[in-house]
Amino acid sequence: MKISKEEKMKGRGKRKCRICETARGLIRKYDLIICRRCFREVGEYMGFRKYGK
Repeated sequence: MKISKEEKMKGRGKRKCRICETARGLIRKYDLIICRRCFREVGEYMGFRKYGK
């Protein structure tokens, strides 16, 4: 029985940013699955507002 790569990978390494493919600093809320750096660039286009300074 051979195990595919998708079945073998689990946890944080399996999820990557949809834009830049990094696995660090992911925002998974609302099923976004993009990293925080990409979110700063794309967030306003997606309908999120910037609050604070």
